Amino acid sequence: MTKLSVNINKIATLRNARGEDNPNLLAMALLIIKHGADGITVHPRPDERHIRKQDIFILKKNLNVELNIEGFPSDDFINLIHEIRPAQVTLVPDPPHVLTSNAGFKLRDDFAFVSQAIKNIKKSGARVSIFVDPKDFNKNNYNLIRDTGTDRIELYTQRFAKEPHNINIIQEYKLLANLVWQQNIGINAGHDLSLDNLAILLNALPIIQEVSIGHALICDALILGMAETMRRYRQICSQSSN
Repeated sequence: MTKLSVNINKIATLRNARGEDNPNLLAMALLIIKHGADGITVHPRPDERHIRKQDIFILKKNLNVELNIEGFPSDDFINLIHEIRPAQVTLVPDPPHVLTSNAGFKLRDDFAFVSQAIKNIKKSGARVSIFVDPKDFNKNNYNLIRDTGTDRIELYTQRFAKEPHNINIIQEYKLLANLVWQQNIGINAGHDLSLDNLAILLNALPIIQEVSIGHALICDALILGMAETMRRYRQICSQSSN
């Protein structure tokens, strides 16, 4: 069964729009957990345009599921990780000004930077995952992933999500995932996953251990309600057999 971690950034964005505390982020996180989430994901940014630093301390203190913190491995981010000590840290290559994560690490260029960041973060006790896009790797350079020391990768699934029935793209994801899996590195996935494409991905790659879904899930909840939305995503995840 693939675990479902729900990214609650969009809830924080809605709260911040009025400058008050409605919806309350912790209450929403607990509701999502009540309806079956295996984890909660947040992606704080330096301008705190959605998740705030204080939010993360409150979540860490009150959640009984894994907390996954995504972010660019700046010095400030790594210091935050050592303060919070989450279960998992997912490193992404996007600098502070971008709207959302839009690429995976290109380790031929970023190897030293990423490796050092992983080494520093592991001192916190967190499991580390790094964003990768299969288009940036092949059989000749996938060992770079292992050599960073990461525990997992998160497959950056935007290209898949745009063309979920494209066999060539699916094969790229399967090739990299299987090569990495054989090196005892875990597999996560995230970005633009939805009720329309999640089952396709998990049927093709049942070794995926965790998906992180935010935007689509929150949008679905506006129409279906949170309980029904979570039921549908959980049903899809429960059908995988990693």
